[in-house]
Amino acid sequence: MLEAIRQAVVATVAGALLVSVTPVAAQGQAATAQMTVNGDQPGAHVNREIFTQFAEHLGHGIYEGVWVPPGSKIPNVRGVRTDVLAALKELAVPVVRWPGGCFADEYHWREGVGKKRPVKINTHWGGVTEPNSFGTHEFMHFVQQLGADPYVSGNVGNGSPEEMAEWVEYMTSPAGTLADERGKNGHKAAWKLPYFGIGNELWGCGGNMRAEYAADVTRRYATFIKTPEGTKIAKFASGANTDDYNWTEVMVRETARQIDGITLHYYTVPGSFKNKQSATQFDESGWAETMAKSYRMEELVTKHSAIMDKYDPAKRLWLVVDEWGTWYLNEPGTNPGFLYQQNTVRDAVVAAMNLNIFAKHADRVKMTAIAQMVNVLQAMILTDGAKMLKTPTYHVFHMYKPWQDATNIPIEIKSPWYSKDQWVVPAVTASAVRDKAGQVHIGLANADPNTTITVTTALTGITATTVSGTVLTGGAMNAMNTFDQPNTVVPQPFTGAQLGTGGLTITLPPKSVVVLDLK
Repeated sequence: MLEAIRQAVVATVAGALLVSVTPVAAQGQAATAQMTVNGDQPGAHVNREIFTQFAEHLGHGIYEGVWVPPGSKIPNVRGVRTDVLAALKELAVPVVRWPGGCFADEYHWREGVGKKRPVKINTHWGGVTEPNSFGTHEFMHFVQQLGADPYVSGNVGNGSPEEMAEWVEYMTSPAGTLADERGKNGHKAAWKLPYFGIGNELWGCGGNMRAEYAADVTRRYATFIKTPEGTKIAKFASGANTDDYNWTEVMVRETARQIDGITLHYYTVPGSFKNKQSATQFDESGWAETMAKSYRMEELVTKHSAIMDKYDPAKRLWLVVDEWGTWYLNEPGTNPGFLYQQNTVRDAVVAAMNLNIFAKHADRVKMTAIAQMVNVLQAMILTDGAKMLKTPTYHVFHMYKPWQDATNIPIEIKSPWYSKDQWVVPAVTASAVRDKAGQVHIGLANADPNTTITVTTALTGITATTVSGTVLTGGAMNAMNTFDQPNTVVPQPFTGAQLGTGGLTITLPPKSVVVLDLK
């Protein structure tokens, strides 16, 4: 079966990934791939919202990670850590989703405003106390400092339409009783609220609903999310878990007139949720399993988009992949409910692979949010008291900054397969964009941890005289940054790309992410 797969040829229309499957070279040997970058066929706009971050009241994702209490010796501005804020600003974070996640399914916004705030138990994550110190005002202050837009998830799980409507009014109304209350609590002016989630995972922690019932509930709640004249909130319905295509079918069919987008959640989980694997202690089979499961995003986005196309051929509705990334066993000695995990070269390749997929589907995928921003799952940043480090995933997001609000350039690839045991995945994934200044950028990920791949690239409709770039890789599959050695995995100048009369030749190292800039 595997040999048959290796000898198959997978081809799609222009702009999609073309993979000519050939036997993978032996370890340590070189392999070849062919790529065409069609600069004369501009594609869809790549929304900056694809680089959205996610901050949930989970472990140290908020408390100690983003926000510290009054009197803390960690440098901060009104509670927001200055080191974390500065690092996130370097990423040009466009949007932050908050307060969850499953936490949002039981979050009552009034408990997080004013001076008297109840201390509760976080029943979803770790069973620890939730002081509600970081509420609406603190979140809005944080995103304003960051220069990002807020994406707030409302409580459909055990909240009412009235509660949700009043929260939106509290945040956005320029006048009235709730606006006056907001002013008394320290912020007189209305906030901008461009994105609002109508619940979270209604199929699970948001209420264990059937698709038909969830669609009716969504229509009801969406009716009462209103904004002042001249403003608009994009309303996102709670979408499918992984490959629940029936959920997407029902939700889009029944709610398309009331919403502006639908979400999708998919995590890369080596092993299973009941038998999760280590983030740092894995062999090549564990690497390959992670790559193959991550690449499944291509199939999921394609099939969910096709369903949306039936009811929304004009592509008005956004597909919002607002939870994605790797999910491993928590680090030894940490609270299992805090979902704290390390981050290696493996995660960097996963991040680039997914960003390449999202760019390819930019006509429908308009927002995504990796889970999560700080100290939780596939984080950008890890903290330990006053210490902070940037993960390999952080560096990939920094390398891909030129993709924000750029124009996708369709590409075609013939890549060898990488396989180990039963796991098979295209070795090379890639995307290309043209930024607002007209400069072309190409991103590539090599999922093969052993093999250097020479990518022969034809450039059509692109005139370039110089090429430069950066590469992210490591000495081992599990190379990582630690608080003692925070710069083990960092981007380095890349000299493995040469322009010639026939186009571009790229020597792609094993287990690497490369971003090229053509001028």
